[in-house]
Amino acid sequence: MGTPASPVQTRQVGILILDDDAQGQGALKQILDSEGWRVRIVPDLKLFLAELRTGEWSLVIANVTVLGTDHPLFSTLRELTNVPAEEGGRLRVLYLVPEETASLYAQVLEHAKLPYVLRPFHLHDFLEKVSDLLVEIKAIDAPLRQVRYEFGELRKKKKKAAKPNTMFASRDSYSYSEEEITEYERTESELSKSKRPKRRNNLGDPHL
Repeated sequence: MGTPASPVQTRQVGILILDDDAQGQGALKQILDSEGWRVRIVPDLKLFLAELRTGEWSLVIANVTVLGTDHPLFSTLRELTNVPAEEGGRLRVLYLVPEETASLYAQVLEHAKLPYVLRPFHLHDFLEKVSDLLVEIKAIDAPLRQVRYEFGELRKKKKKAAKPNTMFASRDSYSYSEEEITEYERTESELSKSKRPKRRNNLGDPHL
């Protein structure tokens, strides 16, 4: 009787984030951690370059205002991410563009055919783009078919607005800014400390 084969060990998805916005960092980490991915956040180019050289990352999420489009590293990332998966490409980049800087950067990224999201972003749009990029380099087997909302009662608050039988809810239904996520976390922390019976406001249920 032969020895049972060992299960195949798959490499955990690693996501490196370049971002100097403390509030935005927390929102990104919470969203991506909920998928079980390994997340590392760095606030400046020096630390970012050191981490990038390790080759441990499947996806880079870069705040374009920190990286800039004139920096040599922007061109380097573009070259790395243009390598097809069939030819050994193992890295993709998603750019974060703060809404107030869209006029400066969006056109440049579109011209270069580079994926980006405007910030504050819509969670389903953001995760859909992350998912597509990871599938492209075979870091995950299949795209996410639904957004995993990990924000407690916010999920209930928005549930009735979701469209049935669609991959993602409508854009207007699930549109949480980083400020909303931070406010939710603050409220949950205060409720937990008070040790009161679990009771939430604004759930849309007149009986609560």
